[in-house]
Amino acid sequence: MAGHDRTTKEGKKFFKELDELLKLQVRIGFQHGENVNDDDADLVDIAAWNELGTVNMPSRPFMRQSVDNNKSSIISMCKAQLKAVAHGKSTAQETFQKIGVMQKGLVQKTIRDGEFEENAPGTIRQKGSDTPLIDTGHMRQSVDFVIKPRKG
Repeated sequence: MAGHDRTTKEGKKFFKELDELLKLQVRIGFQHGENVNDDDADLVDIAAWNELGTVNMPSRPFMRQSVDNNKSSIISMCKAQLKAVAHGKSTAQETFQKIGVMQKGLVQKTIRDGEFEENAPGTIRQKGSDTPLIDTGHMRQSVDFVIKPRKG
């Protein structure tokens, strides 16, 4: 039974991609350093204040809802991507790219269509709209993802 202890070229590629899947991660959200107003408030902070709420503002959990309301489609996408990697039809990098694009879209859709506590009357007067989370559209347009090495 010669050759049973050797890894084929395809097998080596498969194990390389599995290793990459374990070394990488995709992060969806906002990146530090993007100032959006005269107070130098970073978009990361503004998104966190909206997600978690403040003393003066209710929580509007658009990040959590984007996952919670789409769990089955996210799981299906991840399974399909893992299967594509296992069959040599995709790479770890391509997999994380596709997952990032999908989740970015889900977050943006949730910002636009999510069910959140209404804006206060003063907020509606100030921005001229009663749509929570959307004033100029800058936060929604700024949702993005990065593929990074895992730490540890």
